[in-house]
Amino acid sequence: MTDFSKAALIVIDVQKAIDAPHHADEGPRNHPQAEARIARLLTIWRDGGRPIFHVRHDSTFEASSYRPGQAGNTFKDEVAPLSSERVLPKTTNSAFIGTDLERLLRDAGIGSLVIVGVATNNSVEATVRMAGNLGFETYLVEDCCFTFARRDYEGRLRTAEEVQAMSLANLDGEYCTVINSARLVADD
Repeated sequence: MTDFSKAALIVIDVQKAIDAPHHADEGPRNHPQAEARIARLLTIWRDGGRPIFHVRHDSTFEASSYRPGQAGNTFKDEVAPLSSERVLPKTTNSAFIGTDLERLLRDAGIGSLVIVGVATNNSVEATVRMAGNLGFETYLVEDCCFTFARRDYEGRLRTAEEVQAMSLANLDGEYCTVINSARLVADD
C-alpha cells in the first residue's frame, strides 16, 4: 500500500481548448469521465491540505486555441484551480521546462507526484518522463488522463485507447507506476 498523503497532485493542461473540434479529427477521445475523476482527486487533495499544482499550456502559436487571451486557454470549470493553488504556465510539452516546478517541489521536500491531465501521449508523457528522470516517485493515474485517435508513423489510424495504451506501456515501470483512480483512492 502506497502512502499518497504527502504526494503532490499535478494537473496538466485540462483547459477548454482540449474540446476544440480539431482534436477529434481522427476519432473520439478516451476516458470521457476523466475530468470528473480529476475533480474527485482535487477534492481529496484539498480536503487533506495536500500540495496541488495546475499546469496551463500557454501556446506561442498565433492560431492556437491554447494561446493566452483565447477562451480555450482557461481551465475547464470542473477542475479549475482555487485562488490559493499554484498555477504554472508552460510553453512546451513538459511541465518541468521553463517553469519553477522542480524547484518548488524540491523546496517543499516533495518527492512523490501523482500526475493527471491531457494529452496522455503529449504533455502528460513528457512530464512523467522528466519526473522519473529527475528522481521523483511518480504515479500516473491512467483513467484521469485522456487522448485522441491519431495516425501512426505509417498512416494507420489508431484509436484513442490504442494511443493511450502505448503511452502507458512506454512509461510504466521505467518512469512511473501507472495506477487507476480507484486504486489511488483505496490506497489513500
